[in-house]
Amino acid sequence: MTTDALHRGGAGGSGGSAPPEPALLKVDQLTRHFKIGNALSRRTLHAVDDVSFTVGEREIVALAGESGSGKSTIARVLARIYEPTSGTIAFGGRDLRTYKSRKDRLAYSGEVPMVFQDPFASINPVFRVSHGILRSLKLHRPDLSAQQRREEAARAFEVVGLNPQMLERFPYELSGGQRQRVGFAQALAMRPKLILADEPVSMLDVSIRIGLLNLMAKLRDEEGVSILYITHDIASARYVADRLIVLYAGHIAEAGPIEDVLSAPKHPYTQLLLSAVPDPTAPLTEITDRGEPPRVVDPEPGCRFRWRCPLAIETCARVTPRLSELAPGHAVACHVAATGAEVKAFTS
Repeated sequence: MTTDALHRGGAGGSGGSAPPEPALLKVDQLTRHFKIGNALSRRTLHAVDDVSFTVGEREIVALAGESGSGKSTIARVLARIYEPTSGTIAFGGRDLRTYKSRKDRLAYSGEVPMVFQDPFASINPVFRVSHGILRSLKLHRPDLSAQQRREEAARAFEVVGLNPQMLERFPYELSGGQRQRVGFAQALAMRPKLILADEPVSMLDVSIRIGLLNLMAKLRDEEGVSILYITHDIASARYVADRLIVLYAGHIAEAGPIEDVLSAPKHPYTQLLLSAVPDPTAPLTEITDRGEPPRVVDPEPGCRFRWRCPLAIETCARVTPRLSELAPGHAVACHVAATGAEVKAFTS
């Protein structure tokens, strides 16, 4: 299964057409392992294994999965916080391994900024809100004068729905939703092409999450910014994303246009995620889940979901499933689904 196949069928914003080629971001067979233990019992944690996907222009791609699935690790590799163990990443057609000089690294981090999960932790509480955004502008856009940096900061605040006067406030004077908007403003001020949004709404009240999701859609549609949206919330992904990539234990389980994936999920794990979304109109039913945690420390070959899957067959214990395209742009890594059999493991 190639990244080009995963790229086909993306909604590409609100227009509903496939995003243009080549992809803005192309990740090919990305792997990230961590060494754990001591010298006498050295083991390897497989955080991400052989992950391939793309993000197109003006597109929101959601990476969804439970805690420990590898979502945030992928974001941190893309942000160059971690180096990949293997695999390649190309941004704008250029391999990230060629970004070696300080100038190149600053240019990349300005075009691909990250918005973190905890908005308060990403803002220095000692300084006014303006400190962080003006410092970023001075670092990433040195061509701007002090006055122009002020104007750009005010513009970014207005785009994300904040009054520019809030630049003079301290972080503790803002609400959680306002602080998260500050994070998006800091990213937007650098005129990015792609924003890595790591669980940006998970720490916010439900009543204000919709505002942040609408903001992400606005940045895509009006500012032309692509977003890699990391989340464990399928409902929010469905609201804002064009394509969905479902991760489990460091592997891609399923990927495709979000409505195709959620209306006809082919992987048992995707069905499990959907069954956990409350439906007030549905009758109460008991969902059977064996609850075995994924085994990602020195894992054996085979499907990593087999310990929880009621449909597991003998092949699942021996062979790691590969992504196969069951419909245009809709790929699944499941031995049972690949046979063409109807997959109904979990229902809500």
